[in-house]
This record gives sequence, structure tokens and C-alpha cells, in this order.
Amino acid sequence: MIRKIRNWVLTAAFVLGGTTIAMAQAKIAHIDSQKLLKEMPEMKTAQAQLQKLEQSYTNDIQASVKEYQKKLEDFQRKVNALTEAQLKEKQAELEKEQRALETMQNNIRQAQQTASEEYQKKSQALIEPIMEKAKKAVQKVAKTQGYQYVLDSAAGAGVIVSDGKDLFNDVKKELGF
Repeated sequence: MIRKIRNWVLTAAFVLGGTTIAMAQAKIAHIDSQKLLKEMPEMKTAQAQLQKLEQSYTNDIQASVKEYQKKLEDFQRKVNALTEAQLKEKQAELEKEQRALETMQNNIRQAQQTASEEYQKKSQALIEPIMEKAKKAVQKVAKTQGYQYVLDSAAGAGVIVSDGKDLFNDVKKELGF
């Protein structure tokens, strides 16, 4: 009985010791993915394109809003200038103008929604390939240097201490910038 317990303890110690040794041999590195993406020339180009697109949408919507505000002010001036009798006489015409203003306001809201959706789609289409390129470069450098794990050391990514190997410069070199 004592012999079985001793054998079990020795086996457990051997298994636990082997696991500890295996874990100690795992190589871990880190990289700040946000910093890497920010410095990639492709990302700078994509951000410039997105900023230009956003400005275009903003300009179009602002022009529509100004036109709407002008028509609304004209409508209000027109209504305020009419007497009670004239208001009754032109009620159908004024209601038609009011519906046109409401339609214009709804069109502006719809344009804002559409612009936002199109911006998101364009952003994803431009940035996704860049992120994939960065990921492949990190994987290649990690594999070449024998790292099994690469942690993201970007702010908020969950890495508290990053004293290990930083692959940032190696990945930049791999990407050619």
C-alpha cells in the first residue's frame, strides 16, 4: 500500500515536472499591434482615403441641411406674413409645402444613414487586408524566430508586463518599412 502511494506520488511529480519544463520552453514575444498598424504606409494611405470620403459625405449633407434650413425659414416667413383669412385660403398649398419640407428632412436623415453605412463598408474593405498583411508578417517573424506565442501589447489588449522579446522592429523590417 505504501509502495503504491509512493509510486503514485513519484508519477505525479514526474508528470507535473514535465509539464513545467514544457511550459518553460515555450517562447513568448509581444508586439503593439496598434502601433504597427499606425506606422504601416498602407494604413496611412487608407486613412487619407477614408478622411477624404468622410469630408465628401459631410460636405454633401451640410449643403442639403443649409438648403433645408433656407426653405424652412422662407416657409416660416411666408406663413407669418399671411393673415388669418389668407392662411385659410392657402391652407392646402401650405400643407403641401410643409410635407415637402418633411420629406426633405427625412431624405437628409436617410442620406446620413447611408453615408455612415458606406463609410463603414469602405473602411472595412480598406483596413481588413492591411490587418491581414500585418498578421501574416507577425506569424512569419514569430515562426522564423521560434516563438510559439505572440501577445498583443497594445493599450487595453490585456498584457500587463511585456519584458519579453518585442517583435515590432522585426515585423516592420519584414513588411519593408
